[in-house]
Amino acid sequence: MKASVVLSLIGCLVFPSSARIIGRCTVAKKLHQGGLTYYEGYSLENWVCLAYFESKFNPTAVYDNAPGGYTGYGLFQIRSNDWCGHGKSRCHTECSALLNQNLQKTIECVKIIVKGKDGMGSWPTWSRFCQYSDTLARWLDGCKL
Repeated sequence: MKASVVLSLIGCLVFPSSARIIGRCTVAKKLHQGGLTYYEGYSLENWVCLAYFESKFNPTAVYDNAPGGYTGYGLFQIRSNDWCGHGKSRCHTECSALLNQNLQKTIECVKIIVKGKDGMGSWPTWSRFCQYSDTLARWLDGCKL
């Protein structure tokens, strides 16, 4: 009995990253509250789909793309080479601010990105997995907004 309690506690220490992933409906609610529903003409379903394919709903995800010369940050994997950090920070924020579960800075930044000439096409994953999907409604299925 004691061994199982100790193993459970060790498991919590070894795998803390699973707590960083937030649920699909929670993501939808936060994005809706942040004003992304039909922002620049894109449905909330598009935003939730994009968040899944970029980070699997992990707002603290960091992906280092050394060959591409950038690091992706947060729920939408916002690129450091253009949008956050020092230098060309078009979102006027540090990249670390995009790793917050409240998503405020992330939403502010994606609103700037999507206003660009490519819109949501700025994310190749959206073009690949969400843009022409005939099942976008499933991203909000069962969510109470």
